Amino acid sequence: MNWLEKIGLLITSLIEEMGRIMMFFIETVGWIFRPPLNLRNIFKQMVEIGVNSAGVVIIMASFTGMVLALQSYTGFKRFNAESLVGTVVALSMTRELGPVLTGLIVAGRAGASMAAELGTMRVTEQIDALATMATNPIKFLAVPRFLAGLIMLPLLTVISNVLGIFGGYLVGVKVLDANPTVYMRRTFDYLEVDDIYSGLFKAAIFGMVIAVISCYKGFYAGGGAEGVGKATTGAVVISMMMILISDYFLTAILF
Repeated sequence: MNWLEKIGLLITSLIEEMGRIMMFFIETVGWIFRPPLNLRNIFKQMVEIGVNSAGVVIIMASFTGMVLALQSYTGFKRFNAESLVGTVVALSMTRELGPVLTGLIVAGRAGASMAAELGTMRVTEQIDALATMATNPIKFLAVPRFLAGLIMLPLLTVISNVLGIFGGYLVGVKVLDANPTVYMRRTFDYLEVDDIYSGLFKAAIFGMVIAVISCYKGFYAGGGAEGVGKATTGAVVISMMMILISDYFLTAILF
């Protein structure tokens, strides 16, 4: 029965961890509606999460669109459907690749930064000092990061979508010698507003997931420098897993 006990303990710890994360999320949302709202701190986190991640997102989106155009052209050429390359690039970027890849990039860069910063504050007792001074740590530390993730992920996804489609256009027209007029017409023939909105909605959900999990891991880090490292790694891994898992359910609901 030893292996059954190990499986049971693993499942129990997983459920407990999910419950604690959900309680942390509910508490964070509850503090959003309690004044005052520290706008300066929110803008600071928007710069950290959004502006500082823009460079990586730009490179990722541009080359993703280019690779997608090359791969689509190679496949569609086999049954004479090269004119649909633009449509595939546009739909793939707006529906899936734009929000998902942007979320993964931000989870790896900004999510790790949030978890490491808050974890360091926890092990050096700065979070305890805030509570001692009658300042709620979740209100002061988690809420600005939560709102910044909620706002900046859709904005980064817009940039990702535009550059991905543009990268596909460059490859399709300049490299593969597609007719630019036909390529652009095909790009937007089947692209609907709902495709764009659904991708932005996914991005907002991913932003909340990254902020909540990263802040939670940082808040409950322990064990000195080693604990901060484990919290940072856990925040990135769990955020990426939750982005991919939630993407499936969001796709099933939205489409």
